[in-house]
Amino acid sequence: MSNLLLNMKPQAPPETTPVVRLPDGERTLPVLQHLEELRKRLWVGLGAVVLGTTASFVWAGRILAWLKKPAGDALPSLAFFSPTEGVVAYLKVAFLAGFVLAMPILLYEAWAFIRPGLSPRERRYGIHFIGWGSLLFLAGVAFAYGVLLPTALHFLLGFGTESLVPVISVSRYLGFVTTVLLASGAVFELPLGIFLLTRVGVITPGMLRARWRIAFLGMTIAAAILTPTPDVVNMTLLWVPLLVLYGISIGVSWLAMPRGQKL
Repeated sequence: MSNLLLNMKPQAPPETTPVVRLPDGERTLPVLQHLEELRKRLWVGLGAVVLGTTASFVWAGRILAWLKKPAGDALPSLAFFSPTEGVVAYLKVAFLAGFVLAMPILLYEAWAFIRPGLSPRERRYGIHFIGWGSLLFLAGVAFAYGVLLPTALHFLLGFGTESLVPVISVSRYLGFVTTVLLASGAVFELPLGIFLLTRVGVITPGMLRARWRIAFLGMTIAAAILTPTPDVVNMTLLWVPLLVLYGISIGVSWLAMPRGQKL
């Protein structure tokens, strides 16, 4: 019995480190390593935004004049009410431009992070994710700049009279404009998001068609929240594109379905 006890060796405890399993028999990725990968991707994206912001600062004056154009003659000039507000305004403009310039890199880093969890066939959509993601974002920004902002600003500034002159600080104006531009750019990413969710099996075209009433209500609420003015006309300007994008997303979802599962 004593020899048996001496020959018995303590066994190492089983591996308890959580892992992220990859498809097609590839190696597993520990969660801590997965988080480290996420941290690296975030730093690269932040670096791209900083570089874009630095490069855009030289053109901040011209970009600011471009952002003021949707207000037209209804707002002859902008004002600043503290010694630092003008400098901060230029930094905000440069950051907005830098973020837009860095968008392809940000999309690439996002794709590179989720790519190991996809099948080889799904990985081929990487260039489409980056290209279409950038184009859709720019399309949303262009729509807000050319349609939504001019209509909203002329409506709001139209309340000015001889005794009520609009004097708007540059920081308040930029906060209003950048919110509308970025929100519209994000909304236009809807078809791309639907495509990815369909590819990973979260949603289907039938699900989108069956729940159109819920989507209709959600888009109405989203348009009411994102629209910079409380009137129905400006809300409709964002609500109609949302409906169109939802219809396009159903078709995109159908295209993303595996061939054997298409209805």
